[in-house]
Amino acid sequence: MSTASISSIGDIVRTHGVGRPNHPCITEGNRSLNWAEMYQLSQQVAQGFSAAGVGSGDRVALLDMNGIPHFEIAFGAALVNAVSVDVNWRLAAPEVEYIVNNAEAKVLVVGAEFVGILDAIADKLEHTKLILVVGGHGQYEDWNSWVARQPSGDPHVPSAREDVAFQLYSSGTTGLPKGVMLSNNNFLAIAPMIEQIWEIKENSVNLAAMPLFHIGGGGWAMAGMYMGCSTIVLRAMDPVALVKLIEEKRITHAFLVPAVLAFMNMVPGVENADFSSLEVMAYGASPISEDVLTKSVQLLKCKFWQAYGLTETTGGVINLPPADHDPNGTNKHRLRSCGIPGPGVEVRIVDNDNNRDCEVGEVGEIWCRSEQVMLGYWKRPEDTAKAITPDKWFKTGDAGYIDADGYVYIHDRVKDMIVSGGENVYPAEVENVLMSHPGIADVAVIGIPHEKWGETALAVVVKAPDSDVTEQDIIDFSRERLARFKCPTQVQWIDMLPRNPSGKVLKKDLREPYWAGRERRVN
Repeated sequence: MSTASISSIGDIVRTHGVGRPNHPCITEGNRSLNWAEMYQLSQQVAQGFSAAGVGSGDRVALLDMNGIPHFEIAFGAALVNAVSVDVNWRLAAPEVEYIVNNAEAKVLVVGAEFVGILDAIADKLEHTKLILVVGGHGQYEDWNSWVARQPSGDPHVPSAREDVAFQLYSSGTTGLPKGVMLSNNNFLAIAPMIEQIWEIKENSVNLAAMPLFHIGGGGWAMAGMYMGCSTIVLRAMDPVALVKLIEEKRITHAFLVPAVLAFMNMVPGVENADFSSLEVMAYGASPISEDVLTKSVQLLKCKFWQAYGLTETTGGVINLPPADHDPNGTNKHRLRSCGIPGPGVEVRIVDNDNNRDCEVGEVGEIWCRSEQVMLGYWKRPEDTAKAITPDKWFKTGDAGYIDADGYVYIHDRVKDMIVSGGENVYPAEVENVLMSHPGIADVAVIGIPHEKWGETALAVVVKAPDSDVTEQDIIDFSRERLARFKCPTQVQWIDMLPRNPSGKVLKKDLREPYWAGRERRVN
């Protein structure tokens, strides 16, 4: 099956809808669609969006767990050159409201499980003209019946390679999430990786198990669809169901985060499961322990590829090859590396203080340049200019070094970001919420090691005078306003936060006792 005709996300469903109409496209639970059916539904979604006033460059948002509607919306939007915005369904209502309004989404589609959030925010949505609910709702039409009553016909709205296709929201370094604009070209730039590294073919069976609002979920799934293969969707993460699904559907390719691999190893009787169909397991989003990696390689007996990347780089830009996954091999030390730059990717390590490139083995900020680097942050030109240099180098915010063989090692973070279970948590966002608590005079949020999630958030709190606020009060307060994964799981009391002469909190000093004796300061 040729992918030569594909120059946009819309072309994926056009090419395979016509070229391999009867090949299975997607399966979720008991429902399956072939490529012709997916193309037909995408046309109807496109026509419906168009009738609702959605035009080129407009945003359409989805708040739902993994499912077929994600792909109907992604392809339907692409056929009218609109932009898909998948909202993290783990977020609290105020966070969802901010994202839908910030994106100026004209359409919002919501899964039945999230009607409570919809009811809390519906009257505050400033740009949304059409609201649909998957499974129906007294007040709003059911998604599937709405799609079914739309006419067919591909509108063939032109879509340039530089046009935005997806807008994914990262947590906010300064307290508010940023919309990462990924173009058709950003996505198509991963094509060499899809074919050469992950070896996805037109007859592969690809697993979409990670949340589709993440680049590691939605981007990975779309990579398989680019090749025209069959995709199996796991609605919500359940390690027991995951093990069964690999066996039953004869999955060949998957992307998982280390926490999920760890849970799979704990499933009772997993050593008797049949994983013989697996060809490639990609993993990433957070560092992995050697123990989990060794057990996973022995259990799954397939090629393992580690991917290091960000939403801003359309996923993986540095990859650790299968040959470097032998825990008993001569290059065992490379298991601590995230690998070597992928096709078409340039990497450099920069000493920002002195504006120079670092020597081999010297720690600095990891910068990369590639066609995969985002167009920028939606309506945030200052943030875009801070992240991407005029000559197109993207500053990752991660600190690391390159060894003499060209392997990249992550050492620490330049920024204060915490990665908990593969989700990015920016302390500034959590601190802004906690500072609105009347019992808190000052607060700093840091990442500390956690056995299960890699890292977890700790709030270091200075109490307000005469306050009797408790640890549980602070945790409950944050859970009402933030997604649970962002909330502190522990509180440490302190009389005064350590600060430098310019008033910046010395988070390095706060983190030190928790990370002492560890080789790297990310977990």
